[in-house]
Amino acid sequence: MEVYQSLILGIVQGLTELLPISSSAHLNIIPWLFGWTNNPLFNLAFEGFDVALHFGTLLAIGIYFFKDWLQLIKGGYEQVIKKKKSTEGRMFWYIVLATIPGGIIGFILDKYLEGALTKPLIIAIALIVMGIILYVVDKKSKSVTDYENMTLKQTFLIGLSQALAFIPGVSRSGVTMTTARLMGVKRESAARYSFMLSAPIVLAATVFKAKDFVFNVPFFVGVLASFIVGIFVIKFLLNYLKKGSFKWFAVYRVILGLIIIAVLFIK
Repeated sequence: MEVYQSLILGIVQGLTELLPISSSAHLNIIPWLFGWTNNPLFNLAFEGFDVALHFGTLLAIGIYFFKDWLQLIKGGYEQVIKKKKSTEGRMFWYIVLATIPGGIIGFILDKYLEGALTKPLIIAIALIVMGIILYVVDKKSKSVTDYENMTLKQTFLIGLSQALAFIPGVSRSGVTMTTARLMGVKRESAARYSFMLSAPIVLAATVFKAKDFVFNVPFFVGVLASFIVGIFVIKFLLNYLKKGSFKWFAVYRVILGLIIIAVLFIK
């Protein structure tokens, strides 16, 4: 893999992982559009590289929410050991419980079906369908619950919805934010919880795939790019959603899906 390819993919990962537009779709489609997948050496180098790029955005989440994570871990510890209840302790265990079912189901489905779902047409359909669902749900749902007041039922169902992220084009952040909005969670809170919820699963995937990493220049360029861009994207989205909606992300998904279908017909 060339350095410029890893740089492009790192930037794309940083932009698309944290926005509800599917990083897996973009990481599969861009090499296909540019013809990189015609090179067997690129395909070999790309195996496991997408997880490395996810590690970059994981670092972005970890750094941006560093104080929050410290408070969550401290609260979770105190709730069990000292029986001291707090919002942070409650949310820590909510995240833990929400991660387990989605992580297990997603791992099983990803292991047995991932290769069959990376075809451009399937990705295009997933982008369009999820984009429409995101738009409709966001438009019709009320904004009544903030991050600190989310319930176990809400957090668990949001975590469970992560299992659908194994389909390229669905988007982990897209499906979790959509599920959160469906249950009346405010937009900014939906994004914040989605970021926090993604960290444990991405960390587990990174550890699991670490043996496949090739620590060369393209690797570090890609990870660094996804990390830096990811930091800016988190800040942008949280600020934007204080007043904005998910409308334009949904529109983008539909347009991208239609472009992919058009390219398929032209080819």
